Amino acid sequence: MTDAALSTRETADVPSGRPAEVPTPAPGDPRLARLSLNQRTTERWSVAEAVAGCVRAGLPAIGLWREPVQEIGASAAARLVADAGLRVSSLCRGGFLTAADPSRRRHALDDNRRAIDEAAELDAACLVMVVGGLPEGSRDLAGARDRMSDGIAELVPYAARRGVRLALEPMHPIFCADRGVLSTLGQALDLAERFPADEVGVVVDTFHVWWDPDVLGQIGRARGRIASFQVCDWITPLPPDALLSRGMMGDGHIDFPLLRRAVERAGYAGDIEVEIFNADVWAADPDDVVATLARRYVTHVLPD
Repeated sequence: MTDAALSTRETADVPSGRPAEVPTPAPGDPRLARLSLNQRTTERWSVAEAVAGCVRAGLPAIGLWREPVQEIGASAAARLVADAGLRVSSLCRGGFLTAADPSRRRHALDDNRRAIDEAAELDAACLVMVVGGLPEGSRDLAGARDRMSDGIAELVPYAARRGVRLALEPMHPIFCADRGVLSTLGQALDLAERFPADEVGVVVDTFHVWWDPDVLGQIGRARGRIASFQVCDWITPLPPDALLSRGMMGDGHIDFPLLRRAVERAGYAGDIEVEIFNADVWAADPDDVVATLARRYVTHVLPD
């Protein structure tokens, strides 16, 4: 038996526990050239640990989150990333711009300006905007969407001056009430198209858009607007906390090559970021998680 076959037989994917189907791609494997680890996928890792994990696995990019970045400061995080030779594929997150109370609205806008400053310090490819849901006790969805779009319009000039591209993330409709009043890629594009493409783009996250009957048409419409492409699977049955329902690629129902080909036809050639919120993934050894996602990436995302 070859060493590769032996390593495949003795390695288990997480969180499924099934034997790995292929050997883990080694650092320098050209198939990894666009693969990015979203930091939340290895939720227990600090910025330093996640950067080191990417280096060990040969991943060239990382998607960072503001909270762990703030623990060490954006300047220190930027140095860690640069010294490791990595790219920052995204910073998550700005947004939550739907508050009706004037003081809360001012606070949200100020926090978004800080997020823009952090993204600029990190030289992030984009700042992901999770735009926000309904304010507590409100049923005024139209009003929340209007306030959100007004907030984006207020932030765009500041972001442009700092050289930061805002990336609007449409979210699956189950999150409309509490996280994202942009529910389709079409809605996100309707807003993004009010601004120059290099200032406001969109996120194509497979978890959020795979179900949309018009997703391929809207991805085609998004030519020049795709700021980030994120992948993870839709698993069933959904866990009690829908936020943690993201699965490892290949464990669910999404046709990843179909969506990858569509974003590439639309001109996207950037990093492909794996972002997984899943309690079982978070409980696993982070290095095993990275090894699994690398294997699943080459077997479930890249094939034509």
